[in-house]
Amino acid sequence: MQLEIIDRRPRAASIEEFTLADVDGKPLPGAEAGAHITVETPAGCKRRYSLVHPDEAPSTYTITVKLESDSRGGSASMHRDAPTGRRLEVEAPANEFPLINSGPALLIAGGIGITPIYAMAQQLKAENRPFRLIYCTRSAEQTVYLQELGDLCQNDLLVHHDGGDIDAAFDFWDVFAEPTPEHVFCCGPKPLMEEIKAVSGHWPEDRIHFEDFKPVEAIRENDRAFTVILAKTGTEVRVPADRTILEALRDAGHRLSSSCESGAGGTCKTGLLEGEAEHRDRVLMDDEKTGKIMICVSRTVGDRLVLDL
Repeated sequence: MQLEIIDRRPRAASIEEFTLADVDGKPLPGAEAGAHITVETPAGCKRRYSLVHPDEAPSTYTITVKLESDSRGGSASMHRDAPTGRRLEVEAPANEFPLINSGPALLIAGGIGITPIYAMAQQLKAENRPFRLIYCTRSAEQTVYLQELGDLCQNDLLVHHDGGDIDAAFDFWDVFAEPTPEHVFCCGPKPLMEEIKAVSGHWPEDRIHFEDFKPVEAIRENDRAFTVILAKTGTEVRVPADRTILEALRDAGHRLSSSCESGAGGTCKTGLLEGEAEHRDRVLMDDEKTGKIMICVSRTVGDRLVLDL
């Protein structure tokens, strides 16, 4: 779909809210709580963003984007190059974090992970289902939708600010010490999700649900530059240490399809003709790894790769 940014406004420190509508005014596909859209940012990167509001027949989509300090063209591009009136290519909503079960829910969010959790709170409230929400952030200035959540959840909302001090982090043990009938839905940074996994180990596994848009690290501290050769033309492209193969090829003017760009989809699967890949995806089967590579996240253990492109 081609959608236009019809409104943009700051919501918290380094967090912008974008409202998108169809350029021809057509209704948009519906989305339940937990759904996300994939947006092609002005820089050409594809990024997933959770929808803030659940709606069966929406006329607009609302997303919030935090400016990440290590952005490689996603959040930085949206903050810098996506003003009101900008048109963006957007994929229809998908939902890998559905609000399952009809019973009570415990919602847990950290930082910008509040976006799907806020949508869940809205849907639970509309369905008159019992829930409680624990929202952890560094400070009030970095807490998005604080007023809206207070109005929606009232006494069922607990907000905790740790000031960036690990010793001041919220202690979840009392919450999880005794299993309850609740289904748990958690979205936030990796340390938060690891903490919830650790304290909920004695709960039934099928009652703990996580949303994670960063299943793998595409760029790591000790990564090195290398060369890829496109077999069909003989073109050589240098891949810098801080860029993925996909990004380097796009930087060199090659238009290539992709979906999530996080190692969890399958669109950018590419034939590998020579070289040994360092696989970082969560898609390829073992018997595919000698002849395929996911160029959105994976690299090489050597100095060069020859791709079937």
